[in-house]
Amino acid sequence: MSSPNPLEGDNVPQHILALLTRLHAESLNQEAGIAKADYDASVIHSNMKDKFIALEPDKCQFVYQLARAINAKYIVEAGTSYGVSTIYLALAVAANCRATGGVGKVVGTEHEAGKAEKARTYWEECGSIVKDIVELREGDLRKTLKEGLETVDLLLLDIWTPMALPTLELVKPKLRPGAVVIADNTIGSAAGYQDLLEYMRAPGSGFTNLTLPYNNGLEMSVYSPN
Repeated sequence: MSSPNPLEGDNVPQHILALLTRLHAESLNQEAGIAKADYDASVIHSNMKDKFIALEPDKCQFVYQLARAINAKYIVEAGTSYGVSTIYLALAVAANCRATGGVGKVVGTEHEAGKAEKARTYWEECGSIVKDIVELREGDLRKTLKEGLETVDLLLLDIWTPMALPTLELVKPKLRPGAVVIADNTIGSAAGYQDLLEYMRAPGSGFTNLTLPYNNGLEMSVYSPN
């Protein structure tokens, strides 16, 4: 028996489900043609400039379900790319706001202007349930996330690994107690994530950590400062 899709349980509109199915298929098709050498630090920027590199569907559904479980209404996503996972995050925030009131936002970051432009077209296709929730900050996130953040419920790190720890250090002062940090590919890209994982797993870091057995690993960390 296949796993149920929590978006269907929350009655997400069919046109959004169809869009996500299409985008995931395009992303997986692109990834099938990417070689390990394409991820080398000397070429990764040019090679991935026009690639989706989206979270797989099962990871996206998990993050959606997690955001719903913790009633996340303010989320930061580092590495928006074409905005696939952003759709899930925005849908979760919208559902939480409907259920418990208040307003919500997903703050996305994207360095490539072309990807940012394309992401916005997909959010427009979703309609107000997504596009009105997302605030996309273009450029170097070390600048764009430096100020203007509210209290953060969830941080998604789906970005070039050397940028993961700098992002966490920027956002950490805004994390609420009980906030969750998700980092993708922490098994497959363990070497690149070494500084982030050492930081989060160090005694007194304020984080409790668990590596989930999704493809290439998915790190789930809960912020519980003393």
